[in-house]
Amino acid sequence: MATRTDAPTRREQILKEAARLFAERGFHGVGVDEIGAAVGISGPGLYRHFAGKDAMLAELLVGISGSLLTGAKRRLAEAGGTTAPEAVLDSLIEGHIDFALDDRPLITLHDRELDRLRDADRKLVRQLQRQYVELWVGVVREVYPELAEPAARSAVHSVFGLLNSTPHLTRPGSLPGRAGTAELLHRMARGAFAAAGAR
Repeated sequence: MATRTDAPTRREQILKEAARLFAERGFHGVGVDEIGAAVGISGPGLYRHFAGKDAMLAELLVGISGSLLTGAKRRLAEAGGTTAPEAVLDSLIEGHIDFALDDRPLITLHDRELDRLRDADRKLVRQLQRQYVELWVGVVREVYPELAEPAARSAVHSVFGLLNSTPHLTRPGSLPGRAGTAELLHRMARGAFAAAGAR
């Protein structure tokens, strides 16, 4: 999502606007006509791309969970077992910060609307998220080998909470620009892990 450089497809445009509108007004506060208008097509025209709002919500939430996991696996593969664990952890943090800064509506959407998904889709989201967490736990324990697995897992969840706080920082002037915010979040994430790993 955030890393694409080519022009978005119509389907991606619809998903982006649906995420924005759902995050702003809630899933039930937005109609298909409004989503269609946001991308320049009629509401009924959306049904050429999606079965309905439920399908959009599922694709958004399953999609971002899968994208985060895929990105993290790619970063580990690029490290190739030769990169220092600290650098791998830095890379994971950078990837999650990109998501937290560039896809803020999806964080809000996940927090508010996950329970609206069908059971199968919600289970898939949770499964992808567990895999993502466990990947991080392995790297964190390489950096801090004395950190027990349960504590490492708690630290990872806590850092995700810190990084995923970005939707709450929307007041004008509350963020020091993207680069400054990314650097601040990165420093705070590493500080949190260091505190967890301290004796």
